Amino acid sequence: MNPFKTLPIRYQTRRQALRQMGTGLGMLGLYGVLGDARLLGNPAGPSGAPSLRASGGPLAVRSPQFPARAKRIIHIYLNGGPSQVDTFDPKPALMKWAGKLLPGGNLTTERPLGGALPSPFNFRPYGQSGIEISEIFERTAQHADDLCLIRSMYANTPNHEQSMRLMNCGDERLSRPSYGAWITYGLGTENENLPGYVALCPGLPVADVSNWRSAFLPGIYQGTHINTKKTRPEELIENIRNGRISRLEQRGQLDLLAELNTEHSRARGDDPQLEARIQSFELAFRMQMEATDAFDISREPDSVRTMYGDTVQSRQLLIARRLIERGVRVVQCYHGDVQPWDSHDMIESAHRNLAGQIDRGIGALLTDLKQRGLFEDTLVICGGEFGRTPAVEMPAPGTPGKGKGRDHNHHGFTVWLAGGGVKRGHVYGATDEFGFRAVDKRVHVHDLHATILHLMGLHHEQLTYRYAGRDFRLTDVVGEVISGLLG
Repeated sequence: MNPFKTLPIRYQTRRQALRQMGTGLGMLGLYGVLGDARLLGNPAGPSGAPSLRASGGPLAVRSPQFPARAKRIIHIYLNGGPSQVDTFDPKPALMKWAGKLLPGGNLTTERPLGGALPSPFNFRPYGQSGIEISEIFERTAQHADDLCLIRSMYANTPNHEQSMRLMNCGDERLSRPSYGAWITYGLGTENENLPGYVALCPGLPVADVSNWRSAFLPGIYQGTHINTKKTRPEELIENIRNGRISRLEQRGQLDLLAELNTEHSRARGDDPQLEARIQSFELAFRMQMEATDAFDISREPDSVRTMYGDTVQSRQLLIARRLIERGVRVVQCYHGDVQPWDSHDMIESAHRNLAGQIDRGIGALLTDLKQRGLFEDTLVICGGEFGRTPAVEMPAPGTPGKGKGRDHNHHGFTVWLAGGGVKRGHVYGATDEFGFRAVDKRVHVHDLHATILHLMGLHHEQLTYRYAGRDFRLTDVVGEVISGLLG
C-alpha cells in the first residue's frame, strides 16, 4: 500500500488529506502496523505479535510469548478506594494513637486530616497461613490460604480519575489502551462469538469508558460494557434479538453491508475506526446466540445461585465465571456506579454495607472456580485504585460531613491476587505501622501490570504497538515483574 497515493478531493476528510499528502507524518506509523485494514499485529516490531492476516482475525487465539500460568482474568474492582486498614492490613498501633496526631505528621492527601482513626472492625488470623483479615470479609477470608496479599501497593496521585486510569490503563492523564485491551491484542480470545474483554458495572465508574477503552489499539480490543443494574439477557445486551427478521436474512444484510463498507474503505484508504465498526457488526451478529446463554444465570442450578447470593455484585461475579468458562479473556467486575467505596464519612457503616454486598460472592467465586477446575489458570484480582488514610478526614466547615471517615491514600494500599500462578497464603510487602505509606517491598501499579502480563505469558517490555512513531506498551518505560508474587 502506498500511503501517499492521491484520491479525488471529494473523498477526502481533513485526516485523510493529511495522511495521503505526507504531512501527517504521525500516521505513517499506523501504516507500518496496519498494512491493510485486517493486519492488526506488528510482525516487524519488537512485540513479536503474529500477523493476524495469517491467524484468521483480530480476536483469533495467539500463543503467549512464553508458557503462561494464567489463561484468563477476573478483576473485582472495588472502585472508590477501599480502606486497607479496615479490610486486609490490620494496624493495632492506631488504637494507641486514637485521636492523636500521628508521630511524624500526616502525609499529603486531598483533604485536611486529624488524629489517628482506629479500625472499628476486628481482625483475626485465618487458615494455616494465619493471614489476618477483617471481619467484614469473613467469607473471602475462608480462602486465606489461596490468597496472595500485596500490602505495599502505591500509586501517584490521590485522585479517583487519574488513579483509576493508572490502574486500568497504565497512564493517569493521557488516553491509553486498558490492560484488558493489551491482553486481548496479545492473546486474542478463545471464543470469537463473545467479546474478548468485558466490563461489568451497574452504571458507570468515575472516568467511565476510559477505564476499558482501546485508545490507539484497534477498536475490536476495547472492553464491552454491560450495565448489570439490569437482569434479563435481552436487557443486559440491548438489541441482542431481532424480532422482525430471521438470522439468515440478517446474515444477508451483513454481507451486503460488508461489501458496501469494503468499497467505502477502498475509496478512502484504510481507516482503523471503520475497520472497528465492521468488526463490531460481525461480533454483534455472532453474539446473538452465545451471549444470550452466557448472561442468563437462571440456567445455573439453584444451589449455585444460592451460594453466590442475590446482590448485584454477586450476580456479576457469577456472570464473570460463566464468561471466562466460555473463553472470554478478561472480565472486570466494578462494584457500582461512580465510586461506591469512597467512604469519606462514617466508614464503619459504609464499609460494612459495601463488604456485605460482595463478600459472599467473592467467597462463592473462589469456591466455584476450584470446583470447576478453573482456579489454577484463572487470575483473580481484587482491589481499588488506591486506599484510605489511617487518620480521620476533617469535614470542611459548612459541609454535611459527619466525620469518622477517611480520605484518599495513594501512598500505601492493598491489592490481593489468587489463582493463576501466584503464591498461596502469602503476604508480600508492608506499609508502616499505621498503614499510611508502603515501606517494605513497594509495588507500583506498573509493577503490578508487568506481573499480570507475565502470568499471562506476555513480556511487558515486548508487548508493544507502534503508534505515532513510537512503540508504546502498557507499562510505559518502567515496571518490573515481582518474582516474590509468583508461585
